Amino acid sequence: MKGAKGVAIMVSVWICAVLALFVCGPLALWLYVSRPATDAGHEIEAKIRVPEGTMVRQVAHELKSLGLIRSEKAMYLAARFRLYGRNEPFSLKSGVYNIQSTMSLRDICTMLQTGAQEYITAQIPEGLTMAKIARRLEDAGVCDGGDFLSACRSDTLLLEFGIPAKDFEGYLFPDTYFFTPNMDATAVVRRLAGTFFERVKTIPALKDCTPDQLHDTLILASIVEREYRVPSEAPVIASVFTNRLEHGIGLYSCATIEYIITEIEGRPHPERITYEDLKLESPYNTYRWAGLPPGPISNPGMVALDAAANPAQTDYFYFVLTDADAGSHTFSTSFDAHKAAENASLYTKRTPDRR
Repeated sequence: MKGAKGVAIMVSVWICAVLALFVCGPLALWLYVSRPATDAGHEIEAKIRVPEGTMVRQVAHELKSLGLIRSEKAMYLAARFRLYGRNEPFSLKSGVYNIQSTMSLRDICTMLQTGAQEYITAQIPEGLTMAKIARRLEDAGVCDGGDFLSACRSDTLLLEFGIPAKDFEGYLFPDTYFFTPNMDATAVVRRLAGTFFERVKTIPALKDCTPDQLHDTLILASIVEREYRVPSEAPVIASVFTNRLEHGIGLYSCATIEYIITEIEGRPHPERITYEDLKLESPYNTYRWAGLPPGPISNPGMVALDAAANPAQTDYFYFVLTDADAGSHTFSTSFDAHKAAENASLYTKRTPDRR
């Protein structure tokens, strides 16, 4: 009996040992492969781009090849059997992620599911042209500048937004944006243009405009944007241009001459506008032709848009910058008064400050 009992005990021990091996072995292995790939002080860091439609196996293979995880199979199993978050299926979000080898497999899987990806903050100031925005986006790593300009000239995109023009100049709303690196340029244009149309809705005078009416207002706003310095003067400057348009007088805006020189002819920004510049052959030359130029010369912000939609009621036809430090202008109803203000401004600039 004792011998039989001893055998039974030994069998039980062996069974427990085998069970422990089958349970504890895989558990120990799993704990190992799910640990961070490296310890602190030896970390590896990399940006991982996950395009739309990427498979988990592809991401796992890239992470393993870069030394960011211990096992690509472990990551696939974690996703396949919902080991981290059993209530919902594993959902791989597209984007660009900054991943360190000191992160556990759980942390990495969570990041890839929550979309906590790396963002680029891009500031688009008021008054930039389409080409300058393209350079700014490329420098920030958002998208290729050439691709952005091509998207801005896409007939399909222009039709999508109902824009009666050859490109998106003027419709790229200046604001602070959060992009992901190496975005599709078309998506970036959609974001900027979509913001423009959302913001325009907040200006009552523009809510019910036809596309052509909005486009004309936008052209005027783009010029006002390049002319005003003090926000309170923007509606007054808009009134000067509106009065001139109503009387068939040229706008005489130096900003349009700068646009011709820098954006159309591709020359450096001039230190000053010369009389020869005023003779440039271009439909954008508001010194040669009355009426609005063919298209916007900048991408205006809300101040200029609101001013163009709601110009002040004045009888001014002229304005000149008379306080460069404050950015303020003097407005006149007659050419003689305008010249007097201009001459007084020049005299002030030449006279040393004796205060």
